Amino acid sequence: MQTNFSAEQLADPRVAEADRILRRCVHCGLCTAVCSTYVVLGDERDSPRGRIYLIKDMLERGRERAPTQQVQHHLDRCLSCLSCMTTCPSGVDYMHLADVARAEIEERGTRSFKEQTIRRLLAAIIPYPARFRLALKAAPLARPFIPFLERIGFKEVAAMLRLAPTSIVTREGRFTGPGTAVTHSERRARVILATGCAQQVLRPDINDATIRLLARRGVDVVVVNGSGCCGAVVQHMGREEEAKKFIRRNVDVWSKEIWRGEIDAIIVNASGCGTTVKDYGHLMRNDPAYAEKAAKVSSLTKDISEFLYEYQLGAPERWSSLRVAYHSACSLQHGQRVHDEPRALLKQAGFAVVDVPEGHICCGSAGTYNILQPEIAGQLKKRKQDNIRSTRADVVAAGNIGCITQLDSDGLDTPLVHTVELLDWAYGGPVPAGLSHLSDFVTDVPRPRRQVEDFIET
Repeated sequence: MQTNFSAEQLADPRVAEADRILRRCVHCGLCTAVCSTYVVLGDERDSPRGRIYLIKDMLERGRERAPTQQVQHHLDRCLSCLSCMTTCPSGVDYMHLADVARAEIEERGTRSFKEQTIRRLLAAIIPYPARFRLALKAAPLARPFIPFLERIGFKEVAAMLRLAPTSIVTREGRFTGPGTAVTHSERRARVILATGCAQQVLRPDINDATIRLLARRGVDVVVVNGSGCCGAVVQHMGREEEAKKFIRRNVDVWSKEIWRGEIDAIIVNASGCGTTVKDYGHLMRNDPAYAEKAAKVSSLTKDISEFLYEYQLGAPERWSSLRVAYHSACSLQHGQRVHDEPRALLKQAGFAVVDVPEGHICCGSAGTYNILQPEIAGQLKKRKQDNIRSTRADVVAAGNIGCITQLDSDGLDTPLVHTVELLDWAYGGPVPAGLSHLSDFVTDVPRPRRQVEDFIET
């Protein structure tokens, strides 16, 4: 793609990055076929190719002219599912181009008072576990007003209330504070667990299952006091400097632990967060004080399924006849390019794994997208739920808390759990919450271990 930036504009690092990305696009249009919003809406401006043209025009117009409502409207409707990047033959870095555009819109664009208020509210609550927990506790009081809120145009607030779980986990995860969980067997690795923000409030069992499974296999798990939100929530809203505050905090506390002793990996079990943490090196590349440390953190970061796949769990302690539909989160399959590892781990653990049709299409979660764009998110959720039902699975496994919350909010009878919860169950852990009615399908392995290993290998 030909660009027309002046030398003065290219002196801006943000514009220079956008120019480099834009020039790789060859207008082929392959991205439109896999774009979730284009599939639903059928509008070229709601496809990656269309948005690329809008972003190019916005940046070439210069900082003297505010972004148009058109570019803001269509970029707001982008999920950042990154399916386009998986498909693009030219290697267009759409993820970082969208980040540039969102930051420009946040700084120079105009939004209504309602939009600004809702975005500030989300940024002030979701990344902070204590605030988020209080908000969820208060949600039942406001839930009866959902129809009224929708009538007066506060669809985003109504969407928040619909997504809030009807029952709140009042306890925190057992391993959310400072300290370690050390296995009783011989230590084989040492890792840091990123506990995150929303996940430890919504489903603390995921972190507990992660640590149990790792500790059982000889991995010393360190939970560092002071770490928290990865910054993805505000980063995707264009609040670049706010995101960097979260990044600096995490880099600081994790770097101290890295210097204290050998760390084999930083484990992230929410794939949306993992995509962002793996990008710390890029996001902080122009910060002399943090560029090197952030790059080190990114290089050590692994999704839990990546680490376990390389680690070889061996034969399970329980055998199962459960049919598991694996939902591949966009942030995992497109953002991190982790495709086969979760499926292979589930199969090795004895589950019958089936893929969900249209697996490349987003479920509509996408961070805060299901709140800010509830109509489109609702269409995508229904499409994904229908595809899940077609598998006739006993349970759905996913690697991202956003997807689990979105798909479990209403309309789906099949229970949803994190992949690591199923693995923990198969390797000696407790029954995951919500699956007690399926416990009869999972039994202790009656055969000798060697026979089980032979069965897996065949």
